[in-house]
Amino acid sequence: MTDAHRGGGDIVPPGLDATLVLVRHGETTWIQQGRFMGSSDPPLSPHGERQAAAVADRLADALRPPGLPVPAGPPLAIRSSPLRRALFTAEAIAARRPDGPPAITDPALQELAQGAWEGRTHADILATDGERLAGWRRDPLTTWAPGGESPLDADARVRPTLHDLLAALGQGRAPGSLDRPQVPGTPAARLREHRWSIVVAHDGLLKVALLALLDLPLSRYWIFPFELCGITVVEFFAGRPRLVAHNRVEHLAGLDPQAP
Repeated sequence: MTDAHRGGGDIVPPGLDATLVLVRHGETTWIQQGRFMGSSDPPLSPHGERQAAAVADRLADALRPPGLPVPAGPPLAIRSSPLRRALFTAEAIAARRPDGPPAITDPALQELAQGAWEGRTHADILATDGERLAGWRRDPLTTWAPGGESPLDADARVRPTLHDLLAALGQGRAPGSLDRPQVPGTPAARLREHRWSIVVAHDGLLKVALLALLDLPLSRYWIFPFELCGITVVEFFAGRPRLVAHNRVEHLAGLDPQAP
């Protein structure tokens, strides 16, 4: 499958009214050290554990000001990468919602493997494999880590998971209609009674997932950064995806006195 032939129609059920929340994990010990992680499994740092607790608190009370654009009530599902930096974050979210579901792992949500680069610092890779690193940063569809994954590889494995999550959100619900106000600020344009689910994963994997959900080409891989424990919200209005929040991180304020 080439980038030109990707499409969102195989992911989003027709007429779906629902919300999907995307959350990146907290800081790890390797992030502190400037190391490539990929499919390796370093733990969260103490600061990362505090970030996970903060995002869990935020999602447990999502409608408190400034509210997140999600429906009231608990999520239908919490799906996580099996890597412990994501699973710790997902389990913290689940623990703060005892009225909701447990965190369930899915290997399709694992981070893009970085092959020979995993565990090495950015400075080391720049010194020994700088040309390939530059190629990855410019065109990740043609150049990636030796023995690693391309975004196309990750796209192929994450699409079935996204399809299943969205199908479950729409199960037993009548399709929505586009013949409703859709401009923000219009009361009828908000969807409050539909279902929502949470995905906890990694920067690279979430980049691929968001492009798939929005039906954007993988060549745009670098346009959506995902902050540590940031919250992104995709709303589906009668099957039409709408990015209604990206990288919400106000819940992290005060955790790191050196951060703005």
